[in-house]
Amino acid sequence: MDMKSETINDILLQSREAFLVYRNRTGDEKAAFLEAIAKSIEDLGDPLIRTAMGETNLPEARLQGERGRTTNQLRQFAAMVKEGSWVEARIDTAIPDRQPLPKPDMRKMMVPLGPVVVFGASNFPFAYSTAGVDTASALAAGCTVVLKAHPAHPQTSALVAGAIEKAIRTCGEHPGVFQHVTDSSFEAGRMLVQHPMTKGVGFTGSFSGGKALYDFAASRQEPIPVFAEMGSINPVFILPGALKVRGEKVAEMYAASITQGVGQFCTNPGLLLSLKGADLDSFTKQLADRIRAIAPGTMLHPGIAENFVRNRGKALKEKGVTLVAESATAPQSNQAIPTIASVEAETFTKNHNLLEEVFGPYSLLVGARSQAELLAALDVIPGQLTATIIGEENELKEYSEFIARVTDRVGRVIVNGVPTGVEVCPAMHHGGPFPATTDSRFTSVGIDAAKRWVRPVSFQNFPHDLLPAELQDQNPLGIWRLVNNNWTK
Repeated sequence: MDMKSETINDILLQSREAFLVYRNRTGDEKAAFLEAIAKSIEDLGDPLIRTAMGETNLPEARLQGERGRTTNQLRQFAAMVKEGSWVEARIDTAIPDRQPLPKPDMRKMMVPLGPVVVFGASNFPFAYSTAGVDTASALAAGCTVVLKAHPAHPQTSALVAGAIEKAIRTCGEHPGVFQHVTDSSFEAGRMLVQHPMTKGVGFTGSFSGGKALYDFAASRQEPIPVFAEMGSINPVFILPGALKVRGEKVAEMYAASITQGVGQFCTNPGLLLSLKGADLDSFTKQLADRIRAIAPGTMLHPGIAENFVRNRGKALKEKGVTLVAESATAPQSNQAIPTIASVEAETFTKNHNLLEEVFGPYSLLVGARSQAELLAALDVIPGQLTATIIGEENELKEYSEFIARVTDRVGRVIVNGVPTGVEVCPAMHHGGPFPATTDSRFTSVGIDAAKRWVRPVSFQNFPHDLLPAELQDQNPLGIWRLVNNNWTK
């Protein structure tokens, strides 16, 4: 809906009204709703893919895969709420004759926060947008959702919103369970975040955008959590043994990763670090040859393309930075040219501008003269979504303390792989220390993403008939619970 036809206050009041009903839905009922959304999206068929192709410049195969990821994660959340143990039920029964004081009956579980505002992302029109992981996880948790559509793909967002609204009608849910806002203004975003009925915010995008929302939420009379993913340069540490044994293979692997999806992934490897020497020189030449052979790609929209040109130019003008290679093919309108630059580690550690993300097919190669310089470079890198270690088995053991230091900075550590490609599964953590995200304890991929939208409540000496089913003695839902420190069904 457009803000001209209905005020933000009306929208959030309706979301609150719907929440008072929806929060009491059973796991089976929420699962049926999530599954209905997935089917409605699939029923949109090829017209949805063609619309998204026209709005995002993304290829058909990529969008088909992303749609599958989106419906798959909806069904994963459906399975989670249907099984039910995700609420983390804890029961400690009373001991009335305990000395010197009796022990009360205590029971605890997770309950939903309330209405949630989700900001659609530009680089994933399905998986992180209208029915993406933020929306799916919030609905799974029992929250209602107000979705602020991303202006880069309005028609795609409207089609997916229509699929959700169809599922609402099919399942007999309150129409305020999900609402679609198309006003793209900065002021509309601020008002949505600061409305007193809003209890949480989900965002994927730039640091400036996420930090602004975080500050808006913190300045409220009642501060609320903002779960913002705000970008990452995802450092890759290439150890000398790996360079010597398989430098050419690593170069091939990373040329593909740097340019995958025109570099428009939050996990794009924007920083490569290694020890200087003949093997690094050889690797650099091999990487440069591959980058020159990769043609520029069209970016999601003109704004992103303009930012890439500006930020790439700014990075290449920094003192000590050298252009190593760029695509041999000249870019056309809205295209990004694959680029590799290099800098000495000593210069890198002194210039924080080199830590700024260049969103697109760009990576900076940092050469260190010693392990001490490599560690110094690590020490200036702020929080990241990922870090990667490329090394042989023996040297991975040799660098174990260094790898432990790397782990302190990131949410996911990859060994002998690439950071691009995020598996949607329970063991995936997609988050990281600030400024990668606003709260490194939580993930925006996998079923644990629902934990962002809940809070724990303890019920002390509660009348048994008034307890949620998850906490009743007979365990009518048959879920796993921690009862007097023992896991049991």
